Amino acid sequence: MSQHLFWIISRAAGSAALVLSSLGVSFGLLMGGRFVKRRGLDLRALHEALSLATLALIAVHALALLGDSYLRPTLLDITVPFASGYMTFYTSMGIVAGWALVALGLSYYARGRIGPKRWRKLHRFTALAWLLGLVHSLGEGSDAGKAWFLGMTAIVVVPALVLLIARMRLSSRPARPERQSASLRLRSAP
Repeated sequence: MSQHLFWIISRAAGSAALVLSSLGVSFGLLMGGRFVKRRGLDLRALHEALSLATLALIAVHALALLGDSYLRPTLLDITVPFASGYMTFYTSMGIVAGWALVALGLSYYARGRIGPKRWRKLHRFTALAWLLGLVHSLGEGSDAGKAWFLGMTAIVVVPALVLLIARMRLSSRPARPERQSASLRLRSAP
């Protein structure tokens, strides 16, 4: 059992990171929507806690692999995309997703320097990083095709995907022109 301990830790941390990142993405998307704003809900603390917990789990997921006696990855293999010879594409997607989530998540604490408007534009890439992590999760690992893993993934991923698609559809709509007041319309009528 002890020879598999690092693999089990990495596997558990990766699965938990997927769950928490999916919840974090969902709450982040809800924060920008009318549903939450109309009700005066403040989800920032929950979103931040989920994001930080995800980052911690990603670190545990990667670092635990260093003790895996089967894979025997190096620090380079777990930190640099395309360096590992093991399932290079999916491993690299996980590494890129991990670094992107770290950079984008921690950028929250630098938004004063970045500027709120610029930070919001940058933060939108978090959804792309999350999707890369999803690709990594579904394409690599011993649990990737198991029914329990796919079920757990669907429970947290489908709502996040629905919210993401809805947000993308709303943001792609052309802006509605400002409504003219009745008095302005009457004055400009022929």
